[in-house]
Amino acid sequence: MLYIVCYSGGHSSALAAIETVRRYGKENVILLNHDICKKAEHADVKRFKQEVANYLGVSITYANMPGYESKDQFDCMVAGGGNSFGLIHCTRMLKTEPFNAWLNQHYPATKGAVRDDITVVYGFDPGENTRIDRRIKVMNAMGYRTEYPLCSDKRSIYSTEEIGIKRPVSYEIFNHANCVGCLKAGKQHWYVVYCLYPDVFSRAKQAEAKTGFSILKTHFLKDLEAEFAELKAKGLPATEKIKPQTFWAMARKMRR
Repeated sequence: MLYIVCYSGGHSSALAAIETVRRYGKENVILLNHDICKKAEHADVKRFKQEVANYLGVSITYANMPGYESKDQFDCMVAGGGNSFGLIHCTRMLKTEPFNAWLNQHYPATKGAVRDDITVVYGFDPGENTRIDRRIKVMNAMGYRTEYPLCSDKRSIYSTEEIGIKRPVSYEIFNHANCVGCLKAGKQHWYVVYCLYPDVFSRAKQAEAKTGFSILKTHFLKDLEAEFAELKAKGLPATEKIKPQTFWAMARKMRR
């Protein structure tokens, strides 16, 4: 059995990779990553995924979108004609399409049958049952088995700090290691981007203007600037580490 770990560079995917290598041996594991351009992926995410790969003794295998070195999520949004909420173009172009193309090239499946020699591994956390159920259906239909080691009761590791590898510094502010300016994120994320990454916020506004689509379901970013500026001036922390309910309660109190 060959285990293909969907190795995003996030903390959970790293733990899934470690568990998989410990269970099945590094010779049976591929760390499959979709590299993201430096404009979007924090440099410390790149440091992190390489350090974990070095620890495991497994080289990173890349399945990248053509032109990924210069194209970020906003380029994908514009190329896709907007952000339609059910179809996030950055995910499709940067990850899904390169992933499917790589699988079809290297380990194609026969229609109507599930390969018994390939397992695709995901770093979904316990409690993500809806995501897991959806992924099982999708991958089974494509002809592949899946595995979710972080949902097992036989875990051997819960933090990369246990092996001396510090998780990406982006986790000190954000709850994920996605692109800075994630098109799937909510208003709190975009407040953080406004405060700490004004160049990214500007690119996001430009993408909205070009496509006529808003990234958030309820507002265009340009319409939030006055509110964000006021909250920043009044000292609302630029972080995702405060729960949204508490965060926006703080914001409302500041604006009274």
